[in-house]
Amino acid sequence: MSAKKWDQIELTGKNAIVTGANSGIGLETAKELAKSGVHVVMAVRNEEKGSTARSEILNEHPQATVDVMKLDLADLSSVRAFAKAFADRFRTLDFLINNAGVMTPPYGKTKDGFELQFGSNHLGHFALTGLLLPLLKQTPGARVVTVSSLAHRGAMIDFDNLDGEKGYKAMKFYGQSKLANLLFAKELDLRFKQHGIEAKSIGCHPGVSATNLFKFGKQQTPKWTKVLMDRLLQPADMGALPTLYAATAASLSGGEYIGPEGRGRMRGYPAIDTPHRAANDDTTAEKLWDVSEQLTGVTFHF
Repeated sequence: MSAKKWDQIELTGKNAIVTGANSGIGLETAKELAKSGVHVVMAVRNEEKGSTARSEILNEHPQATVDVMKLDLADLSSVRAFAKAFADRFRTLDFLINNAGVMTPPYGKTKDGFELQFGSNHLGHFALTGLLLPLLKQTPGARVVTVSSLAHRGAMIDFDNLDGEKGYKAMKFYGQSKLANLLFAKELDLRFKQHGIEAKSIGCHPGVSATNLFKFGKQQTPKWTKVLMDRLLQPADMGALPTLYAATAASLSGGEYIGPEGRGRMRGYPAIDTPHRAANDDTTAEKLWDVSEQLTGVTFHF
């Protein structure tokens, strides 16, 4: 992890959930939080891979406290079960890191019938956040960090084809899901403030990082492509810095969008970024919120 630091809030003894924490940016985020004294719950679909990742963290930081809990964001019953299990064990939630995601898979659906990317990347995290809202409300200084992507630029929410049954293009639907992440992050912070809730919601993106999002299903990234990616793209530990900055920087007030500061916002150390204008559409954000509550059956009780 980079030696470059920023003014951080106090971390020791706090609780965090990191979705998709078994690899890539999620693992690096979990590792750094655990190193800093945060009790980290690795919320993962594959518990065996999660346990391997937990061992990796403990080997590097034996003093860390890390748990693995099952969470499949493509299955709302799993989301509900996870939220209940977490609330049964913990009285506070300082950091909810909505990190997990799928990128450009072939057309598919979640267990509940949603298009896989919109359902996993947005609706699963939307439902998770809503179900954990009581804990967030009662935790002073809680933060929700939702990981978006540069792919939100130029994307739109196609409310008439959210399930992809009228046509599906993998990258277009990935961009839609990442725009939804950012619209949700900003709208959540607005609602926190409207209801006098101390929690903050912050969006971020990792730039362009060499992570295993570039493989899916049985398809693997060709070896030559991976070598090229590793040379041109920033590694996962650098890609995790915007997430960590969003979670821990003392200067943030909520509603910001954090990304790498380098050219094209693709590489470098974290800084406040400016989202595409599509992410500032209040009408779309409100409609997306209402549709998300209807689809998931999860209502936010502020």
